[in-house]
Amino acid sequence: MITIIWISLAGLAVWFTFVLTKDFLAHRNTLENSSWSKTSLIGFVVNFFDVLGIGAFAPQTALLKFTKQTKDKQIPGTMNVANTLPVLLQALIFITIIEVEPITLVLMFISAALGAVLGAGVVAQLSEKRIRLVMGFALLVTAFFMLATNMEWIQGGGEAIGLQNEKLAIAVVANFGLGALMTAGIGLYAPCMALVFALGMSPKVAFPIMMGSCAFLMPPASVRFIREKAYNRKAAVAMAVPGVLAVCIAAFIIKSLPLDVLRWVVIGVILYTSGVMLHDGFTKK
Repeated sequence: MITIIWISLAGLAVWFTFVLTKDFLAHRNTLENSSWSKTSLIGFVVNFFDVLGIGAFAPQTALLKFTKQTKDKQIPGTMNVANTLPVLLQALIFITIIEVEPITLVLMFISAALGAVLGAGVVAQLSEKRIRLVMGFALLVTAFFMLATNMEWIQGGGEAIGLQNEKLAIAVVANFGLGALMTAGIGLYAPCMALVFALGMSPKVAFPIMMGSCAFLMPPASVRFIREKAYNRKAAVAMAVPGVLAVCIAAFIIKSLPLDVLRWVVIGVILYTSGVMLHDGFTKK
């Protein structure tokens, strides 16, 4: 089963890379005014700390917003497209080294992907005002889950590496919702970890489930954003390439860092960015 998952992820990577490359080359003479250096640095930093458990979407939203590298309306699509290849690599790494019951993995992956396809279609059609409001509230949700983790409000967990019957059904339905919400900018990692804990699974299996869910949902969602022209091509490509390098360095060389202080800083930045997004969403036409 793990071999089938590997082959599936490799196929998704090839398909996504083909679609992105084709679209980028077709518009190479009309690229946005984003900075190659700034967006490349953003892609490296957020994916490096993503592997170590900080998450990518919330800090990436803040960095793109305050460095003015893309329009607010394009932030969800740009982040999904930019992080697809780094997340595929993360999934391949963690699915290989941490054992999870295959049926649980596959069903949660499929449900997340279906939710993402639905969510991407909705988000791609939203106005900039609504994108700001959606992302403002999304950042608040993300900050809450990060705060709950830091304060150890999220308790539970067990030894199970798979789910059955009612618990499996709950996990599948919940992951469908998380997949849809991720396309709007709510990172899947923290709420998915809370779900895993609540259902009595081992904390270790949260990593392959989180990263695998993202790996299966992001290629179809990102292709939807690409076809809807709802992303910043230059920023997405600039963040994707160093993002892959950052994953390799974090996973194989650094492996772990003391991140407690950094998590509090990130929470503060997320809350501030949420306030700005909501202010703009409610006051600007």
